[in-house]
Amino acid sequence: MQSYSEDLRERVLRALERGERPTDVAKRFEVSRKWVHHIYKRFRQEGLRSSLPMGGHRRSRLSGWEETIRGWLKEQADLTLAQMCGRLSEHGVCIKVPALWHQLNKWGLTLKKNTARQRAVARGRAGSAA
Repeated sequence: MQSYSEDLRERVLRALERGERPTDVAKRFEVSRKWVHHIYKRFRQEGLRSSLPMGGHRRSRLSGWEETIRGWLKEQADLTLAQMCGRLSEHGVCIKVPALWHQLNKWGLTLKKNTARQRAVARGRAGSAA
């Protein structure tokens, strides 16, 4: 969803400053009456005529934990995601298993627990004769 253009905001605010009713302004510019009230209220209270920034980058909760988690995996290679979540919660970091997996994947820490399961073909069946 995109915000309305700055030009539209300016025209709506100028119409309201001239004394036009918000309902009439909303009909003329084909916007909701609630939006007209919203931008006018924000203009009166904060003096802002433009829209607020949308989106942005959220920093991961695990941004400073990479070395610690790598250390845990060196100590205990078969540590599960649920166990790591438990350890993190003991340190005050609340994170769910899928989010932890996503971050570990970004760091390149996806591990197979059993090296025998990494084979593409099961042993003993490939060379059997009919």
